[in-house]
This record gives sequence, C-alpha cells and structure tokens, in this order.
Amino acid sequence: MKKVGLYFGTFNPIHIGHLVIANHMVEFSDLDEIWFVITPMSPFKVKKTLLDNHHRYQMVYEATKDYPKLKPSKIEFDLPQPNYTINTLVHLEEQNNDGYEFALIMGEDNLKGFHKWKNYEVILENHSIYVYPRISEGKVEHQFEGNPKIQYVDAPIMEISSTFIRNNHKKGKNIKPMLPYEVWRYLDEMNFYR
Repeated sequence: MKKVGLYFGTFNPIHIGHLVIANHMVEFSDLDEIWFVITPMSPFKVKKTLLDNHHRYQMVYEATKDYPKLKPSKIEFDLPQPNYTINTLVHLEEQNNDGYEFALIMGEDNLKGFHKWKNYEVILENHSIYVYPRISEGKVEHQFEGNPKIQYVDAPIMEISSTFIRNNHKKGKNIKPMLPYEVWRYLDEMNFYR
C-alpha cells in the first residue's frame, strides 16, 4: 500500500517553501509520495493574479521533476466547480482504489478552520491528516486535539508566500532565491506577474 500525501494549493507560483515542506513530509514521516494538487482557477472567482491552470501545472512540474517522491497533480482540473476537498478524495479513491492510501497535508493555520470544511467528519474518518507548523492566530478546536488521525510533523516553518513573490516581482525586486531555478526561468521567460 502506497501512502500518498495530498498537498493542495494554487501554487501561484510554487516556491521553495512549498518544496521544503513537501520534501520534509515525505522524508520524515511514513508518507511514500507527495502529490501537489493544483487548485483550478474557479470560474466564479476570476482573480487577475491567478495564472492559467496549465501554467501553474507546468511550474509545479518543473519544480518537482528532480524529486521522484514529489509529483504534480491536475486531478481537480476536470472536477466540477466549485470543488470541495471531499469530492477530490472520493474521486481519487474511485480512480486509484487499489494500492493507494490518501492523506491530507495542511498547515496548522488550516487545521484551525478545518471544522468549517464540507464533510470534515467524513474526511477525518477515512483519511489521516499531516500537519506542518505555521505562525498563525487562533486555536485548534478541542475535537482535533489528540486525535490519532492527526499527526504533527516537525517541518521547518516557512514564512514565504506566493503573494509576496508576485507583488515584489511586479515591483522589480529580485525574488529569484525564493523559487526553484526552473520555476524562476519559466516565470521570467513567460513574463508572469509583471
């Protein structure tokens, strides 16, 4: 049974913080692979700063191609919008019902709001959650404290954000050290976020 951690995000763009966390999760937990599940552009919320799905997929591909345990996933691109994590999990279970066990990867900040997710009880009943530390306000709900399905992984705290990268790239700041080289090259060639 292959244990796959699903790391959801817009990855707009993917940066070294994402890679460090994903790599730490796959190397220092019992997960065998991490799939970067790229959240599609919602037809209901057109964000000017959100690149097309295929460009963000390409950047995740470029960032992960040298890491055999890290993979890009466009699974959500074909699912009806707006999409909920529970639907993605059900879809993955149907597609890969033999040999795969899926877990969620989330920052501690997301766990604090997890009780508001659609069908969160069902998710927790059927899937483990691997939590990495984030600096954030608020408390984790009592119901999640000491839950055997929720595992904290002592990953490095990465306070880099895609928003910070986009905003400062636009201002002409050098953001190159925050990105995997191949992602920087793609972003620069395509003249994104200018």
